[in-house]
Amino acid sequence: MKKIWTVFACLLLIAACSTTTDSTTQDDVDSTTGTLHGKTVGETRQFLGVRYAEPPTGDKRWTLPQPVADTDETLDATESGNRCPQNASGGQPSTDEDCLFLDVTTPREPSGKLPVVVWWHGGGYTQGAGSDYDAKRFAEQGNVIVVTVNYRLGMFGYLGLPGLEGSGNFGLADQLAGLRWANDNAEAFGGDPDNVTLMGESAGGFSTCAALGSPETEGLVDKAIIMSGSCEVDWPAGALYPGLPEIRPYTTLDESEQTGVGIAASLNCTGDTLQCLRNMPVGTLVEQGSAFGNGLAYGTELLPGDPATTTTDVPVIMGGTADEHRAFIGGALLADPAAVTDENYSDLIAAAFGPRAQEVEQRYPRSSFDNAALAWSTVVTDSAWSCPTLRNASRLAESADVWTYEFADATAPDVSGIAATGLPPGAAHASDLPYTFDLGGHDFLTQPGQKELSDNMIDAWSKFAHTGDPGWPRTSDASGPVWEFGNPDSTVGNYADAHQCGFWGQ
Repeated sequence: MKKIWTVFACLLLIAACSTTTDSTTQDDVDSTTGTLHGKTVGETRQFLGVRYAEPPTGDKRWTLPQPVADTDETLDATESGNRCPQNASGGQPSTDEDCLFLDVTTPREPSGKLPVVVWWHGGGYTQGAGSDYDAKRFAEQGNVIVVTVNYRLGMFGYLGLPGLEGSGNFGLADQLAGLRWANDNAEAFGGDPDNVTLMGESAGGFSTCAALGSPETEGLVDKAIIMSGSCEVDWPAGALYPGLPEIRPYTTLDESEQTGVGIAASLNCTGDTLQCLRNMPVGTLVEQGSAFGNGLAYGTELLPGDPATTTTDVPVIMGGTADEHRAFIGGALLADPAAVTDENYSDLIAAAFGPRAQEVEQRYPRSSFDNAALAWSTVVTDSAWSCPTLRNASRLAESADVWTYEFADATAPDVSGIAATGLPPGAAHASDLPYTFDLGGHDFLTQPGQKELSDNMIDAWSKFAHTGDPGWPRTSDASGPVWEFGNPDSTVGNYADAHQCGFWGQ
């Protein structure tokens, strides 16, 4: 499974860039964990490195997050906290388990009770940090409070073991603890605890979608924005890397625990398995985490049912990018230039689609594309991302107000670094992120029309947070409608036909 999460991690290269420095003044807010000594930056206030749970270290490794006790002390909140343990394949490495921190960004002078947006970052459940996402532009332009959350990753976040409380769900438990902290402290920052939008992308989007089916979010989530994280995404065999099996972003508890037992055995942990693993050096577990294939476990107290069957009554925006899977094929080509070729194109389709292979290849003939990599990425974008997203949105629309979108700026920044392979990045996975956040504190929007599109997207997200309606037609059935965030124009697009969703059983 190592290739899966390595490819996901490659998408964080730009997000890990060093942050910029702003001239600041200071500001203080009283929270449930003490007085936070933050800073004013331009037209925003920031409270960084706020501890929302006790450090999950020592014998607290693989325990559910515990609230931080209140203190009379004034706590410095001018620098972001540690990243959760992760390797360097996608950005900045870390071996510090004391990492359950969040960052809060507000308008400089919040008036009234503002909507709160809680952000769960992506990174294949193995990489990233909330602090990678500078929310000053989002908070100022959208007049919203933005909370970005760190959560445990890899083995630290998703280990399953029989009899272990929280088995398979520690990362999700952390995310929910951060969400709970944001609700509890919203008013202190000028926010409305009764108007909280949960928002996530990729692994954070899968987590957001799953959380709609968790009893723990009852009363905590009023709206949700799910970016490239539909609950029904399902990658066929070989989609994320040639030779890998079919994979979903979710796993049963039994599968999670079988994986955990197997990894423990590979580390020679017998007898008291849990204590043996708790005694392991962080670096050893980080390296194991690179090969750790578990996603969120369901069939648990936090996540009782398969997220693919989740229903909700809260308003939802759901969508993705037009060329989603180019990022992953680009990552595969960076690892092995021969991963996708004219010679193995038919073999890839056969491994992925079995008895439908001939039909799929006739629908997506190699000759219709500039190269095999572009053809294969289109097949997987349509079959595993775009059409399942529309299917998920139309199903959720049976019980909730749902709006579907697609990000379609072909000039978007190459956040996955795949242009070096010769594959045109287009609107690839994660390429929409710089339109809402300054990744690593940097503004990557330099091409004509990108700033205007960014303004349109932030306006839509914030309008949804304020009113529950982003301003385009709601999804009514399997045909959409779907709003296309384009450059230069945004409009209702021909999504179902463009991605051949009729062919894929939509």
